[in-house]
Amino acid sequence: MATLNYKHLRYFWVVARTGSIARAAEQLHLTPQSISGQLGTLEQQLGVALFRRAGRGLQLTEAGQRILQQAERIFALGDELLESARDAARQPELMPLRIGIADSVAKSVVQNLIAPVLQLPQPLRLVCREGRLKLLLGELAVHRLDMVIADRPLPANLNVRGYSHLLGESELALFALPALVDTLPAQGRFPDCLKGAPLLLPGEDVAVRARLEQWLLGQNLQPRIVGEFDDSALLMAFAQAGAGLFFAPAAISSELCQRHKTRELGRIAGIREQLYAITSERRLTHPAIVAIRDRARDELFGAA
Repeated sequence: MATLNYKHLRYFWVVARTGSIARAAEQLHLTPQSISGQLGTLEQQLGVALFRRAGRGLQLTEAGQRILQQAERIFALGDELLESARDAARQPELMPLRIGIADSVAKSVVQNLIAPVLQLPQPLRLVCREGRLKLLLGELAVHRLDMVIADRPLPANLNVRGYSHLLGESELALFALPALVDTLPAQGRFPDCLKGAPLLLPGEDVAVRARLEQWLLGQNLQPRIVGEFDDSALLMAFAQAGAGLFFAPAAISSELCQRHKTRELGRIAGIREQLYAITSERRLTHPAIVAIRDRARDELFGAA
């Protein structure tokens, strides 16, 4: 089957719009004989007559009118394609930076860490994926992620080639809404205020969970565990609703107190929450990842 010659179709389209082979020849910078010959070839290919004589001009046949409508749509799509190409040339696609964030990591910490990425001289498109650490490391292994932020180093029992870079560590602090503090025993004095108090704990997959339980046992504190959460954002949502006290890194204490209207009740000096960047490269070279590391060391955890 013969394929459509779009050059011939454009000649037909111009002739139909101008109403004359002579005027079409002027616009296309061709001879009238050349256009007439191309139109004849197109009519033979389509098997229909496109024009009929009307005095000194040409008039579209019924078949020609239908084909003109199709040609209008074809060339309109062609114009859209060219415009899209010009837009792409004017606004080149930004290089993505794909970061995996473990559920257990406090989202306020992550936001502070990766904020410098959006201020780099070379603009990037930030892509964040949240989930269980094991699944995120699988994505890192097949290069669907550039980095994973986690509360522990790369587990030794996973068959994933990667390197753990310590970003920093912070003491854990205890927080609560002011309205809840007024109901606590021991006038809210830390750590006695935890006795019998409602407490929101991180889930068993969170790195500091076991150490928190040991600390509570060693201090002879018996709070009421009203909730356990693998997802730190969900824990924070319940905490803001006044469901219970909660632990969070002291590094973000001022932000929690100001933005979320909470109060810090005390800190556990013996338990430090760590944060790691897990990458497929031994040495950090990506400018954005280096900026995240520097932010962690110089500002976020350095201040803590």
